[in-house]
Amino acid sequence: MSTTMKEDYYQILGIERTATEVEIKSAFRRQAMKYHPDRNPGDKAAEEQFKKINEAFSVLSDPQKKQMYDQYGHEGVNGAGGFGGFNANGFGDINDIFGSVFGDIFGGGFGGGRRTPRAQRGEDLKMDVTLTLEEAFSGKEIPVDYTRRDNCSACDGSGAAPGSQRKTCRSCNGSGHVTYQQGFFSMRQVCPDCGGKGTVVEKPCPECRGVGTKRVKEKITVKVPSGVRSGVTLRVSNGGDIGTNGGGFGDLYVEVHVKDHKIFRREGDDLIIDAPITYPQAVLGGSIKVPTIEGKEIEVNIPKGTQFGEVLKVQGNGMPRLGKKGFGDLLVNVQIEVLKKPTAKQKELLEALAAETGGKKSFFKELFGK
Repeated sequence: MSTTMKEDYYQILGIERTATEVEIKSAFRRQAMKYHPDRNPGDKAAEEQFKKINEAFSVLSDPQKKQMYDQYGHEGVNGAGGFGGFNANGFGDINDIFGSVFGDIFGGGFGGGRRTPRAQRGEDLKMDVTLTLEEAFSGKEIPVDYTRRDNCSACDGSGAAPGSQRKTCRSCNGSGHVTYQQGFFSMRQVCPDCGGKGTVVEKPCPECRGVGTKRVKEKITVKVPSGVRSGVTLRVSNGGDIGTNGGGFGDLYVEVHVKDHKIFRREGDDLIIDAPITYPQAVLGGSIKVPTIEGKEIEVNIPKGTQFGEVLKVQGNGMPRLGKKGFGDLLVNVQIEVLKKPTAKQKELLEALAAETGGKKSFFKELFGK
């Protein structure tokens, strides 16, 4: 006489033998959704598979039965199969199954039972501040005025007028959510009457009209670090709106914008400045004084034979490196000045120079109109 070997319960649910309780329930949910007779009317194969799924889950979801099955296999739980508690057909309504099995996973969303409304963090806020390049160099503490949502001071955030109190919402029975049936599925959404709080006020606070929060003015000081550049965003922890059900405040994000400077151009941590020099200085060399972003003057040596557009680097006179030690450099972009209205003596000397350097007289004539 031959016997048919029963299929492994773990294989039926499609899980590993090390699966946790939550993983077992999640696997059952997937399989039950797929093979439940309500979704497969007249399909005998789906009906048989659903019976196997019920039997496997009834054993693996019970810690004692699961232990016996892991040790002795089907012999250890002989007669223990069969998912009880449903209708006479042995299948049960699909929503009854999910309400019973998954209430602990989904917070009572299928069964609609009472639960503690979930805390939700407040919204983040964003604002902009504008600095000069000098302020970006040194860093600055900036006073910031803005508005955010906070608990109403009149009712301390309860939304109830003095002498009254909140009561359990009848629409959701305190769960904060209501459930609607759509075919085989139960759809859950935030309760429209209590806004997810699970309670409603008998007499609304006149200051906040029962909301529990109000827009309030805030004045804080934002510390902008030295070396900051445009686009850097600073976070002020808990500077945003108040949350719900004790969820705490969101954050305030402050985006920095640095104005263009009339003298300096910024490239990373370096500063660039155009420095005009005379032709003799370019040829013979010398020195010039250039300003720094700190309002000082420094002397820069001009090497002999300096060309137009050549960049001279002065180390350590740029912007502070944000979040690091040290400074960028000051880059002096050499611009050779050309005389627009030379004197007669200057023209004579330039023409002599042109003749000396190889017949460039026509160039100087064209340049100075002689």
